Amino acid sequence: MKKTLIVSLFGGLALGLTACASTPTNTLAIQKENNQYEVTGVGKTSLIAKNNAVTAAQKTCTRSTSPVVVDEKTAYQGVLKGVVDEQTGKMVEAAAGVIGTFTGKNASLARDDDYQTTLTFYCKANS
Repeated sequence: MKKTLIVSLFGGLALGLTACASTPTNTLAIQKENNQYEVTGVGKTSLIAKNNAVTAAQKTCTRSTSPVVVDEKTAYQGVLKGVVDEQTGKMVEAAAGVIGTFTGKNASLARDDDYQTTLTFYCKANS
């Protein structure tokens, strides 16, 4: 009885802790040739993904340098990717939000990693 209770307690604790895990918003920088770096940011919208990538780039450069973007790529990675185009996906998401408002439940299809922005940059000394 005690053994079952302890195993159940630890199982519940482990399950509770995994529920707290979240998707990281950005990656560590990957150094490329010619002193360039690459970082990726994810977010529920393309703007959030870009901001998360810029934050990662700023953290990569030292205090006396700033990131200078050489290349930027943003891609939709959402649930409906490959099923419908991005615009239709946005309309489906909006419709799900309206339905959720009427039903009082969260009917959102959006996830925190729907958009992915990859920045290639180098760090330039501040003048």
